[in-house]
Amino acid sequence: GEMQALHADLDEMLNEAKNSEEKAKKAMVDAARLADELRSEQEHALQQEKMRKAMEQQMKDLQARLDEAEAAALKGGKKIIQKLEQKVRELENELENEQRKHAEASKNYRKAERRLKEVQFQMEEDRKNHERMQDLVDKLQQKIKTYKRQIEEAEEIAALNLAKYRKVQQELEDAEERADMSENALAKLRAKNRSSVSTGRGISPGPVAKPVTRKIKADE
Repeated sequence: GEMQALHADLDEMLNEAKNSEEKAKKAMVDAARLADELRSEQEHALQQEKMRKAMEQQMKDLQARLDEAEAAALKGGKKIIQKLEQKVRELENELENEQRKHAEASKNYRKAERRLKEVQFQMEEDRKNHERMQDLVDKLQQKIKTYKRQIEEAEEIAALNLAKYRKVQQELEDAEERADMSENALAKLRAKNRSSVSTGRGISPGPVAKPVTRKIKADE
């Protein structure tokens, strides 16, 4: 009963260890996927940053041109100034959109980074659980080996005791056989003595028969 329970525990531990290993593999795949997403977000963020800097530089250039145009407007170039101001407003709106995209990309980056840390933590927990399961499996297997060895030793002792029992039984049978032989021999001797006594009584009856009878009783 205890051996069966141990085997059942061992099977359960092995299944749990297998499930833990599968979870660890899945976590590794998720971690790799999240790492790829994180790299993609980083590249996108860098690209957004480059575009933002380019837009800022373009705005500076336009502002410089606007300043130049304003200087020219003093001489009558108001039309050029209006076009440049319109262009500046468009660039400001575009820059605002790019900054909003950059903020969203940064948010996604932090989210992916946080998720990656969670997956790494889960992987570490799964690894620890797998090690604990493996340790329990090893202990159960060692316990089963110990029980098997104890059973083998008990079987050896039982075999030795059985051999001793059979030897004693054989000796008893031999002793009974010798006792039977002795009893048969004694019976034959008694019969022979009785025959001798009967013969002696027929030849000389009287006191002579009494010592013989006492001798037979003494032998008995």
